[in-house]
Amino acid sequence: MPLARSKDMEQVNSENAPKAVGPYSQGIKAGNFLFCSGQIGIDPATGELANGIHGQTAQAISNLDSVLKAAGLGLAKVVRTDVFLTDMSHFAEVNEVYAEKFIYNPKPTRQTVAVRALPKGALVEISAIAKL
Repeated sequence: MPLARSKDMEQVNSENAPKAVGPYSQGIKAGNFLFCSGQIGIDPATGELANGIHGQTAQAISNLDSVLKAAGLGLAKVVRTDVFLTDMSHFAEVNEVYAEKFIYNPKPTRQTVAVRALPKGALVEISAIAKL
């Protein structure tokens, strides 16, 4: 049986986001923040990756939004994102989709990092931290 963690932490899960593909939580409330695990562009209804970088970015952000909504939040409460790309030539297209979804000001802080590979052959993964 796993050991319990601190009582000031609460797991957050959404049926509208893909199930975790490893031993981690979709989100954890801790203090005044929600920490969301990275989401890739898997459609939770089909279990399949969306097509192309545009589709995968939009789906990854939609999956993050589902986890946020499970905690009673939304994209407007995001204070930081981390974007992982398997190909930096996709940076501009990711920015286009990102700007369409993160319409609130101020925009979240962000870092974008190139990685060799992502789970399930995804092109992009995005994690987030939101203010409760």
